[in-house]
Amino acid sequence: MEIITEDDYAGLLDDHPRSPNAAVLSFSSGGVSCIPHGFLSNWLEQEPEAGTFYIGRCSGFGIGSIAKYDAGLQSLCVGRFVSGGLRLRFLLNGQHESKTISTYMFSIARMGMTNAPPPQYADSIVRNDVWIGDEAMMLGGGIIENGCIIGARSLLPPNFRSEPYGIYAGSPARLIRFRFPEAVRAALLDLAWWEMPMSWIRDNNDMFLQDMTADEGRALEIIARLKESRRQHEAVHGKPAIFAAGDVPI
Repeated sequence: MEIITEDDYAGLLDDHPRSPNAAVLSFSSGGVSCIPHGFLSNWLEQEPEAGTFYIGRCSGFGIGSIAKYDAGLQSLCVGRFVSGGLRLRFLLNGQHESKTISTYMFSIARMGMTNAPPPQYADSIVRNDVWIGDEAMMLGGGIIENGCIIGARSLLPPNFRSEPYGIYAGSPARLIRFRFPEAVRAALLDLAWWEMPMSWIRDNNDMFLQDMTADEGRALEIIARLKESRRQHEAVHGKPAIFAAGDVPI
């Protein structure tokens, strides 16, 4: 099983308040990510031997959450600033072939029997700044876009596709509404604040506390100020590394 995170991964924190229930990943530039114990599982509720899990900085899931791998053919990729509730389920595959006479896996019975290879979903992706409520379930091949909220106990069907900054709930999950007007959503996606280092977020923290729903013009003004702050930061420090990653030995 391959676990991958940011390239400034600095080791596990044994003295963090969440460490009794999770592997707490620290980063030299700030922030932690939390992987609950037992999160990576196969259909026997054992740690899978194959597969890939990527988690960005400042992301984590609640106690009792699992990502169920099957045959190591899928990966789960989680971006930055993802907040996951209790007992989430990421079922990356576990399909049976339904086009044959039986859905049964005859190879389990041995006796020299085989079955058709089970269908496979594509990788599952949770982008950045996503909040997933308690006991939500995501089936394989889905993509949750930036800024989304997934309601508690929602079921995201196979190959689910969201819109950025949408609020989804239900079984199957449907778009309830958007968090912000279209112009604000577009400006936030252009800003892509999650790409920036923690020090930049700290320096601009006050603007992250403002109500972005009360006045669209005011919201766009705040985003414009953040965009200018990003431009100034990059003029001095260069563009931030976005896709660099390193192994996590846990």
